[in-house]
Amino acid sequence: MDLFDQRQPNDPGIPLAERLRPQSLDEMVGQQHLIGPGKILRRLIETDQFTSIIFWGPPGTGKTTLAQIVANATKSRFVFFSAVLQGVKELREIVAQAKEERNLYGRRTLIFVDEIHRFNKAQQDAFLPSVERGEITLIGATTENPSFEVNSALLSRSRVFVLEPLAPGEIKVLLQRALLDPRSAIRAGITVAEEALDLLAEQAHGDARVALSTLDVALTTAAADGEALQKKALLYDKGAEEHYNVISAFIKSLRGSDPDASLYWLARMIEAGEDPLFLCRRMVVFASEDIGNADPRALQIALAVQQAVHFVGMPEGRINLAQAVTYLATAPKSNASYVGVEQALAEVRKSGALPVPLHIRNAPTQLMKELGYHKGYQYAHDFAEGVAAQEHLPEALRGRRYYRPTERGYEKTIGERMRWIESLRRPAAPDTDESNDSKTEPDPT
Repeated sequence: MDLFDQRQPNDPGIPLAERLRPQSLDEMVGQQHLIGPGKILRRLIETDQFTSIIFWGPPGTGKTTLAQIVANATKSRFVFFSAVLQGVKELREIVAQAKEERNLYGRRTLIFVDEIHRFNKAQQDAFLPSVERGEITLIGATTENPSFEVNSALLSRSRVFVLEPLAPGEIKVLLQRALLDPRSAIRAGITVAEEALDLLAEQAHGDARVALSTLDVALTTAAADGEALQKKALLYDKGAEEHYNVISAFIKSLRGSDPDASLYWLARMIEAGEDPLFLCRRMVVFASEDIGNADPRALQIALAVQQAVHFVGMPEGRINLAQAVTYLATAPKSNASYVGVEQALAEVRKSGALPVPLHIRNAPTQLMKELGYHKGYQYAHDFAEGVAAQEHLPEALRGRRYYRPTERGYEKTIGERMRWIESLRRPAAPDTDESNDSKTEPDPT
C-alpha cells in the first residue's frame, strides 16, 4: 500500500494541503534545524544513507511530507504502512517481499509507519527481528513522545528527529505560495487580504495542514469576511505528554511566584477543555506543598475555590480559578511541611516501628499501669505556659527535627514560637510521683 503513488495533485477533490505537499527538501518550509544546508537529516536523504528513524512532532509539521521526500529521493523500495488500517499480518507480507527484493535485486525496503504510537507493544515487537536483520528500514511518525509510546528495544535501534511547530511567518509563506500555485484552483477575481493571511497564520498554532485547509475552504466559498476560519483545537491530549508539560508549567509558575505566567497556563488548560476540578485538586495540593504555613489561608482559599467551581460551573468558574491562581502565585512560599513529612517517612522506613515511650502510652488497664505505661506523663495544661518538659519521640530519635519553618510569611511567627517553646523545655527528670497518672485528660489518641 503506497498512498504517495496514488496522489493526483491537480484533482480539486483532494484537500489543498495534500495537493501542495512539497516534493523536495527545497520546497519544504520550516524544520531548518533538520533539513537546512549541512544538517544531518538533509545529508541522510541526499546520500540515501538511512538507518531506522522516527519523526516526532505536533500535527501539520511535515512528518508525512518528509516521508514523501524520502520516497522520491531514495533508491529503495518504499512502502506506506498505516498503524490504523494494517496489522501484523500485512507486515509479514511486506517483510517477505522485502527479503525477495534484497535477495534478487539487492534493493532494501523502507517502511513508513504513520502514527506508530497506535501500535501496541506486541505489534511494535513484530518489527524488531526484521529491523535487526536489516530486512527493512523503519521510518515512523508520531505525535506522541516516543519515550512513552515506542518500545525501548525499537527506540534504541532508531534515531529520533524532533519536528517543531511552524512559526506564523513560515505558515504565511506556505499560504502565499498556495495563492500562486495553479494546483490551488483559485477562481479569477478572488483575492485574500494581507491581514487575513496574518490571522490565518497565527490561528493555525503551528499546524500547516490547518492553515491550508482553512484557506481551501475560504477560496472555495470566496468568504472574504473570514467566516471560513475555524478554531483549531489546542494541542493538549489529556492522556499524553502535552498534558503533563502544561500542568508542569502551571505548577512551576505558581511556585515561581509569577501570576502572569500562571494565568496564561491556566488559560491554556481552560481553553483546551481541562476538567476544572482537576485544576482545583492540583491547587489544593500546591497550597500545602509549596505554601504551607507561610500562609495558612492558601489552603482555605484553594478549598473554597473548589467548592465555588463545583457550585457555579464553567465558564463562570474560570473567575474563581483565576482568583485562586493569583493568590497562590503571590503568597509567600514554604515547603517546610512537605519536606518535614518526607523526612519523617524516610526515618520510619529506615528505623521501623520504634517503641512508643512508656510515659506517653495510654494505660486503660491495671496491667498496663503496672508495666509503667503512662508513668511520669506530664499533662501540658498543668503548666503555666501550657508546655511540658518531656520528650515525645522514641528514645532513639530524641532531639530529632523534621519541621524547620522558614522566615517567610506566617512561618516566621511559627519559628519564633517554636524557639520560645524550646526555651521552656528542660530535660525531663525521673518522676516517682504518680499523681499525674490519674489525671483526667482528653483521649490521647
